[in-house]
Amino acid sequence: MTDRLTRGSAQTLTEQLAARFEQHIHQHLLAPGARLPSVRQCAQDHGVSAYTVVAAYDQLLAQGLIESRRQRGFFVRATRNTAVKADTGKAARAGHPFQPNTPLDATTLIKGLFYEPGGHPMPGLGTLPPDWLDAPMLGAALRKVTQGDRLLPLTLHYGDPAGDARLRHALSHKLGEFGIKAASSQIITTMGATQALDIVSRTLLQAGDAVMVDEPGWSIEFARLAALGMRVLPVPRGPEGPDLAVMAQLARTHKPKLYVTVSVLHNPTSAMLSPGHAHQVLRLAEAHDFHILEDDIYAYLAPAHATRLCVLDDLRRTISVGSFSKILTPSWRVGYMAAPAGLVERLINTKLLTTLSSPAVLEQAIALCLEQGQLRRHSERVIQLLDAARTRCLQLARQSQCQFVSAPQGLFGWLDVGVDTERLTLPMLDAGWLIAPGALFYAQRKPSTLMRINFASSQDAKFWKALVSARAA
Repeated sequence: MTDRLTRGSAQTLTEQLAARFEQHIHQHLLAPGARLPSVRQCAQDHGVSAYTVVAAYDQLLAQGLIESRRQRGFFVRATRNTAVKADTGKAARAGHPFQPNTPLDATTLIKGLFYEPGGHPMPGLGTLPPDWLDAPMLGAALRKVTQGDRLLPLTLHYGDPAGDARLRHALSHKLGEFGIKAASSQIITTMGATQALDIVSRTLLQAGDAVMVDEPGWSIEFARLAALGMRVLPVPRGPEGPDLAVMAQLARTHKPKLYVTVSVLHNPTSAMLSPGHAHQVLRLAEAHDFHILEDDIYAYLAPAHATRLCVLDDLRRTISVGSFSKILTPSWRVGYMAAPAGLVERLINTKLLTTLSSPAVLEQAIALCLEQGQLRRHSERVIQLLDAARTRCLQLARQSQCQFVSAPQGLFGWLDVGVDTERLTLPMLDAGWLIAPGALFYAQRKPSTLMRINFASSQDAKFWKALVSARAA
């Protein structure tokens, strides 16, 4: 949105500027609650006077598209009419079925990160590129588990409330390879890891309870817990794990019921929990009587024998959650949790209140991929591709004078670009690139020069060139 306005046009500069903001709001390029640039910054970006910007903002106020907050600035209003208008002004998005949302909050992050506004891989995506996935393997597995008389029993009845027995048995063996000792009776399948996290929260927590979370961390989890009425307590996350002093203080003061963390390939930094930190976290959990929910969604991309709290704890206070969305396909929505035996029935009861059962056909297809070693071979191939992608991204980042603030590993890189990355979101979208600015990964939003990139989707030199241009502007 930083293209210069046209002097001598039939429209005044004020009308052009107001129309440009109106277009971005209707297309959800500016989400409800997003803050508009300050009058001074907007005037500088568009080469106009502050008076022109004030007049344009007044027009938007009159149309009910934005609101003014005293001493804070101008913000996009939430409106009932959210219809998306076609964007004919950007060739990169012409004809594309998705009109992209600026990822300025958890909801727009969910919507935006599953689409590619420029028709090419997006650095802000949370998934692997489609051409890295093995569709023939998935198709063959589906055909095999549904051939002949196998289909009817899987489709005409509700499945087992705990999940398909075949998949739970296969998962018990697979988790054992990670060092997690979980009998099939301790495993519950879910509609993806997000539902698993929701089931645990609804089972263990009540509105008003305190929950500790990693910061930076997964903004969708922050928003989900807040929507359930929980008090979210951010714990600074370092390269070895959570800040133990802050965690101890929060535990003493607020008596949290749960700590939600990613020990292996933490999102967004890809840091790995150290054994020393893991022992201290478990001691705090014991001393202050809280459970730990360990999100292990990147397990299939991780080094062998990575440190996991649920391994050291032997599933006493810990619950391990995982899914196949990051390694097989994001659309099948098959997840699971391994829980202490004493919690299993309560967790199943909560699952029954939400989805009754989970998709047995897809669960059996994944079980087959586990049983025959296809998932293992696919994971090994993806890890090799990621290694090469990281090497490429490291080179491009250095050339672009950007630095990774944590060791590059796994799927994500935590990148310092030197300017507030939230301010880069719109210019980058205009250039056809969806990014994930650092502000998204903090419980209390604040400016950040950091952004999360997906190594698999950030190998195009054109992206880095656009980033350098947007940063300079």
